[in-house]
Amino acid sequence: MKLEFKKDALLNGINIVSKAIPSRTTMSILECILIDADASEIKLTGNDMELGIETKVEGSILERGKIALEAKLFSEIIRKLPDGDTPVSITSDNHFNTVIECENAVFNIQGRDGEEFSYLPYIERDQHISLSQFTLKEAIRQTIFSISPNDSSNKMMAGELLEVKDDFLKVVSLDGHRISIRNIQLKEHYDNHKVIVPGKTLSEISKILTGDNEKEVLIYFSKNHILFEFDDTVVVSRLIDGEYFKIDHMLSSDYETRVKLNKRDFMDNIDRAMILIRDSDRKPIIMNVEDSNVNMRVKSAFGSMNANVPAHKSGKDIMIAFNPKFLLDALRVIDDEDVELYMMNPKSPCFIKDEEGSYIYLILPVNFI
Repeated sequence: MKLEFKKDALLNGINIVSKAIPSRTTMSILECILIDADASEIKLTGNDMELGIETKVEGSILERGKIALEAKLFSEIIRKLPDGDTPVSITSDNHFNTVIECENAVFNIQGRDGEEFSYLPYIERDQHISLSQFTLKEAIRQTIFSISPNDSSNKMMAGELLEVKDDFLKVVSLDGHRISIRNIQLKEHYDNHKVIVPGKTLSEISKILTGDNEKEVLIYFSKNHILFEFDDTVVVSRLIDGEYFKIDHMLSSDYETRVKLNKRDFMDNIDRAMILIRDSDRKPIIMNVEDSNVNMRVKSAFGSMNANVPAHKSGKDIMIAFNPKFLLDALRVIDDEDVELYMMNPKSPCFIKDEEGSYIYLILPVNFI
């Protein structure tokens, strides 16, 4: 095999597929990146058996072939090569001895037989939806913080629900203390689908997506896998098996208090309050909603803070307390200038949502007495 690349193109491809390289594995072949130039194009692949990523890289095929190179070593070598227009040459022989050259830099490393590598599972491409890269990237950003990636007691909390109904896509995440929901209007009508996608998959996809509103992502569904196709990249992930939490009964539209605040003012005061709070303290921020004002206060071992935020209130006065981080996480991903909070009583969930229902954030209150 003999190939030539521009350094930037090759490094970009390596960075994309490296997101599917496991940090620990008992199968050493999974620590490799597959270079496949057996056909008329060059593909790089990373696969940890749960998440697989394949991307096309522009380059010249002087001699066809395939080889697997240890991902970390390969990445570091290409990263350290000279910048400029001099091509990067990769040559391997029948014993998988590999030479990587660029200008006066020459590396000799040992590769592995590409036939040992585990290819991505085959997915029938008939059941799919389409949306813009921007929309998918935003939906992930606005929900991913609510998953529990380290929660071994319930694997559902480590994933997000993707539910397609006609021309709507609903994205849901939760961690037992809060729920994040994004409702997205699709351009076409599709068959119904309901799958649970690992949070790791969505997090890695969001890093690869350009966020271009003019470029599309095609999402294909199968019984056990989901496939994302965009630009020159394909991402295949195993789904989380099981029934997702029934949350509809928690999404009541009833409320006793509705308050509208300037998001920036609200966030700034929560941010200031958090200066006095440590994770070990778990001190809440207490909100006293009265007429045209929300009084916010916190008291910890480090001191106290008291602040007032102008507000438009309808309904009853209420005093309620929250974990300030949960409020801040939701507010940071909302793009509106003003936000509306809906509350029933100090023991019931608070909803932050817009009138169209494009986003809904449910946050459970905490005791403050």
